[in-house]
Amino acid sequence: MAHDQSDALNRRGLLFILSSPSGAGKTTISRMLLTADEQIKLSVSATTRPKRPGEIDGVDYHFVTREKFDEMIEKDEFYEWAEVFGHRYGTPKGYIRQGLKEGQDFLFDIDWQGTQQLKQKDDQDVVTVFILPPSLDELRHRLETRAQDSEDVIDRRMDRARGEISHWAEYDYVVVNDDVDHCFVKVREILHAERMKRTRQTGLIPFVRELMA
Repeated sequence: MAHDQSDALNRRGLLFILSSPSGAGKTTISRMLLTADEQIKLSVSATTRPKRPGEIDGVDYHFVTREKFDEMIEKDEFYEWAEVFGHRYGTPKGYIRQGLKEGQDFLFDIDWQGTQQLKQKDDQDVVTVFILPPSLDELRHRLETRAQDSEDVIDRRMDRARGEISHWAEYDYVVVNDDVDHCFVKVREILHAERMKRTRQTGLIPFVRELMA
């Protein structure tokens, strides 16, 4: 009997998490991955922080009031949430659970706190990657080059970066971003390998049973 390969290789989707200190490159790598891979889509977080120039509500973030955010917490509508520099960020559950069943992959650009919360709620579907800068001097240089923050804010981001880096060992994979293109290739290879894990291939059991019948 002929087999449809797409049926045989049905799989459960995954939650692909990229974390890094601010300025280490996770947002750039995320954008490159979304452009290059049609099978993964961005998980859009809700946040209480104001929109930055060029950001679009519902695309970059769901921008909500603090009152609305608190209401969502009370209704248990988040996979995870955290407060960073006085603003809250959270991942709405919404359509994600159904998407996973249908084989949809979701990309998360979140910090180590959000990663821990997400793993506690859905560890079987989570793949975590931590992106390190080549040095703290280079990290500071990148933050200064962006010209988005004052020196005081950059100092705070550097202090926070040291704390974030201390959690590197809690991640499945660690990649040093000394070159953004090389870093992207490594991250994409991780994603491809994780998709092929036996435990995610939901169509394998019936396929193999039929082979052996």
